[in-house]
Amino acid sequence: MDKSKIVEIIKNKISEKIRNFENLITETRASNNDTKSSMGDKYETGREMLQQEINNLQRQLNEALYQQGLIQKVSADPSEKVQNGALVKTDKGLFYISASVGEIVFENNKIMTISDEAPLAKAMMGLRAGQTFSINNTHQTIENIW
Repeated sequence: MDKSKIVEIIKNKISEKIRNFENLITETRASNNDTKSSMGDKYETGREMLQQEINNLQRQLNEALYQQGLIQKVSADPSEKVQNGALVKTDKGLFYISASVGEIVFENNKIMTISDEAPLAKAMMGLRAGQTFSINNTHQTIENIW
């Protein structure tokens, strides 16, 4: 499988996520400015809630920017063992260890992207094709690694 194309799909998903968060923050800030009024404390609560929403969106944006930094460092070179940047086929599915952006579809294959911090990634880290591992009482065998 061509991992460089998978990396491109992930980069595009992360870039789209970043654009969405930036737009939401801009829109929320604009609505926060619209609520400024001389009507008193009633609107202060609304403005505070909007500010909390902006802070929440900013945290999510920062996480997406962190993921973007992670995916920039990932190598599309073939892997001999499970490591960051490895595409791993087990008897239960396909997993790409990099930035976690959920499920992607590539060449009619569903691939679950997972962080190297995910328990599943940690359970199979360093293993090679043919080896088995267990997580949550589920045994999996690594069939192939790209």
